[in-house]
Amino acid sequence: MTTTIGKYADFEGLREQAVALRRQGLSRRQIRDRLHVDNNDILNRLLEGEPAPEWTKRPNAKDDLRAKARELRLQGMTYDQIQVELGCSKSSISLWVRDLPKPERKRTREEASAIARRGWEATLQRRDAEREQTKTAAANAVGDLSERELFLAGVGLYWAEGTKSKAHRPQERVTFINSDPGMIEVFLSWLTLLGVKREQLRYHVHVHESADVGEAERFWAEVVGEDVRMLGRTTLKRHNPKTNRKNTSQGYHGCLAIRVLQSADLYRRIEGSWYGIVGAASAPLRGNRT
Repeated sequence: MTTTIGKYADFEGLREQAVALRRQGLSRRQIRDRLHVDNNDILNRLLEGEPAPEWTKRPNAKDDLRAKARELRLQGMTYDQIQVELGCSKSSISLWVRDLPKPERKRTREEASAIARRGWEATLQRRDAEREQTKTAAANAVGDLSERELFLAGVGLYWAEGTKSKAHRPQERVTFINSDPGMIEVFLSWLTLLGVKREQLRYHVHVHESADVGEAERFWAEVVGEDVRMLGRTTLKRHNPKTNRKNTSQGYHGCLAIRVLQSADLYRRIEGSWYGIVGAASAPLRGNRT
C-alpha cells in the first residue's frame, strides 16, 4: 500500500499528463504504458471525464439500437416497452440504459406482464429470423456436389446410421434406417451413384402402433417415389404406458428401413472406404506429433 501511495503521490501532475496524452489520441493501454500506471482504478481516475478517441472504439452493429434504446428510455419507457419496440433482449437494454433515470411505474402488474409477454414474443421472432438466415446462408454455401463429395458424404452417412457387421453378429449386408426424409433422399442418391438398381431395394416402415400407420406408409412411399403397395411389411412398435413419448405430433411418421439385396460386396466397399477416410483424416495429425 505504501509503495502504491508513493508512486502516485503527485496525482494531479500525473492526471495532467494523462489528459494531455488522451487528447493527443492515445489509447488507455498506451497511456498506461507511457506513464507506468499499472492500477486500473488509478487509471480510471486519471482519465475521468475524458472521452476515448474514435479510433479505439470498436464498430458495433447494435450501436443504432443502443442509441434508440436510450432515446426511448429518456422518454419514460420501461425495459418491456423498449423490448417490444426494438425486438432486442432486456439484458442488452439494461446494459445500454442503466445510467439513465428509472421511469415511474404507470401500470398494473397485469399490464406489465402482458407487455413482457409481447416483448418476449418479439425476441423469439427475431431469434427465429436470425436462425433461418444462418441456415439459409449455410445451405447456399454448399452449392453443387461433385460425385466424389457425394461418395464421401454417403460413406460417412452410412457408417454413422447404417447397420454394421459385428464380431458377435457377422453379417455383411447394407441396411439403412432413419426418420429424417433428407437422410433417406441422400442415401438413395448415393446408392444410385454406386450403381445400385432400384429393383435391389426393399423398403419397410417402422412406426409406433398408436400412430396413423396408413399415413406413415403413404408418407414414406412418396419420399422414395414408390407405390405404397411396393413397401414391405410394416413393423409396429409396442406402446409402453410407462414412457412419456414426445413423437406423437402429426409430423411423426416413424422410420424407414432400406435394405439392399445381394449387398455383401457393397458392404465391404463401404467399410474399406470408411477406413480410408479415417486414415486420410488422421494422417496430418500423426505428422504433427513429435
